[in-house]
Amino acid sequence: MIKPHGSEKLNPLLVSDANRNKELQEEGATLPSLLLNSTAAANAMMLGAGYFNPLTGYMNLEETISVSKNLHMKNGLFWPIPIINITKDISGLNGKKRIALRDPNITENPIIAIMDIENIELVTGEQMQTIVKEVFGTIDISHPGVATFYSLGNYLVSGKIEVLNFSYFKNEFPDTFKTAQQIRDEIKDRGWKNIVAFQTRNPMHRAHEELCHMAMERLNADGVVVHMLLGKLKKGDIPAPIRDACIRKMVELYFPKNSVMVNGYGFDMLYAGPREAILHAIFRQNMGATHLIVGRDHAGVGNYYGAFDSQEIFDNRVPKGSLKIKIFPADHTAYSKKLSKVVMMNEVKNHTKEDFIILSGTKVRQMLNEGIAPPPEFSRPEVAEILMKYYRTEEIN
Repeated sequence: MIKPHGSEKLNPLLVSDANRNKELQEEGATLPSLLLNSTAAANAMMLGAGYFNPLTGYMNLEETISVSKNLHMKNGLFWPIPIINITKDISGLNGKKRIALRDPNITENPIIAIMDIENIELVTGEQMQTIVKEVFGTIDISHPGVATFYSLGNYLVSGKIEVLNFSYFKNEFPDTFKTAQQIRDEIKDRGWKNIVAFQTRNPMHRAHEELCHMAMERLNADGVVVHMLLGKLKKGDIPAPIRDACIRKMVELYFPKNSVMVNGYGFDMLYAGPREAILHAIFRQNMGATHLIVGRDHAGVGNYYGAFDSQEIFDNRVPKGSLKIKIFPADHTAYSKKLSKVVMMNEVKNHTKEDFIILSGTKVRQMLNEGIAPPPEFSRPEVAEILMKYYRTEEIN
């Protein structure tokens, strides 16, 4: 099986020993605490689940700047995006070396991790701008990722953490949320050698379905892991339970039996385009995938990135040998009226724009809001029905 990024074996930060976990919970109740923001909590989830292997905690300012500018840490480890705990209020942390980190996503704010503080550093406005510009490629606060980052605060709290639980994800998504090790174990049990990962934050339509079929066929893959985001999205995105239902229905009806695993992970979408595409590749390698499908405007938003920037960065900014996982680059896919199937548009000849059925996400949402099913060339009818039911419920509420 493919090795994890940066180490021989996976080293998740979840404290899995029940006695040790209980001891830390009891200790945490006596420690000063920090209520995390959603971004820092999401980073803790990914560290705990092994997706951010081999990191041992939150980066300090020097590491943050190095990763932002150069895509590597001080020890030379290739890494594309700072994994940080940045906050507004450090009033209860001065002089403290060990603290409890509390969950912002559950009402009682339970302890989700114990942290050994390495440093607390003020990030200057100039440094904030450098980080944002390098990671997101823009400082425009209309960009949802930039707006979120600037809202978090400017005190960087760095150090190693021990993760105690996975917040609400295991309870709300018991069949879908999986750690990197759990996915590795299932891949091993299935005997798969070539594994394609498909990242999604949306319901899967015909184009996504066909991309997975194409990748499986062309890479001679044993199976696909549809790996969906379960954390926070932007306003207007489809909630995770609805996406989950759509994807499972498509897999049930339109893929060979036992050829697809449907799993999810707890993280907040960054919308960082090319940089986030590399992060996606790293944590798919950590879960055991050999290939990641990287499509048009992967992890992008609005018009901030070129259509294929997230593919080209693997050639331009990823040093040879830094990653073991490979990408499967995908062009814009659409239904060809001439060929009566979904195709990559750059692979078919004698086609004009009128020969394709292309619907924007905005147009599809408008149709669903109006109770109109997208055409079967765009969306499987069983998937469209789930989505229309959701939009009807939203309208009533």
